[in-house]
Amino acid sequence: MRPRRITGAVARHGALIVSAVLVLFPFLWIAAAAFKTQIALLSGRLWSAPTLANFQQVLFSRASDYTANFANSLLIATVSTLVVLVISTLAAYSINRMRWPRWLVHGLLLWSAVFQMIPPITMVGAWYVMFRSIGLDNTYTGLVLAHVTLNLPLALWLMSTFVREVPLELEEAARLDGCTTPRLLWTVITPLVAPGLAATGILVFVFSWNEFAVALNLTDRSTATVPVAIAKYAQEFEILYTQMAAGSLLSTAPALLLLLFGQRYIVKGLTAGSLK
Repeated sequence: MRPRRITGAVARHGALIVSAVLVLFPFLWIAAAAFKTQIALLSGRLWSAPTLANFQQVLFSRASDYTANFANSLLIATVSTLVVLVISTLAAYSINRMRWPRWLVHGLLLWSAVFQMIPPITMVGAWYVMFRSIGLDNTYTGLVLAHVTLNLPLALWLMSTFVREVPLELEEAARLDGCTTPRLLWTVITPLVAPGLAATGILVFVFSWNEFAVALNLTDRSTATVPVAIAKYAQEFEILYTQMAAGSLLSTAPALLLLLFGQRYIVKGLTAGSLK
């Protein structure tokens, strides 16, 4: 039996290594392209002397708006994530603790799931016309509202699961001690669902950070986000592949940092309720 176990372990590890290579290869290819010259990349050289010229062009060139667009993405993703977390937590508490009719709760969750499956590009036209009529076109506020709308259904489903796992006995004990609903939410519910908040917040932030179609149509040069900035390197008569790769590599930094520091909370949040 021991040779079989060894063979099985080798096969499993081999499959995992192959899967990791397949997943990481596109990222590694882009990372390598970011340190090559345009000629070296287009000529297909596997190895060339690394250069930082692409990063200098992306970050410090007068013709580049990348740093401003990076700051725009940080602002929009952060604000929209905070708004989504507040609304989804309050909504999750309401549908799990208030005496709403069950058909209304199930209908809301069903509509959230259906809305999550609608391609965002199908709503851009209506949003553009609406925002233009009320003066929110090409503004941070308009894009934040659009990202909140796109990410709220997912956050509602996740936070509803986490809030449902909070024992009712804790809430009843807090009520007996004279806790009001706002204080109950802040001092009892929020600490207990903190891992869920972290997991949901990271997912929402990453989705907002990577969103392209809506940002492309609802922003101008001053309010564009990082995905739009990267797409600008595909010009009419030339595609700046290496600068596009450098911008893409830089754009992964916030998500990687969040995943690095928040992975413990993500695991706790996504496995909440799986074990009793």
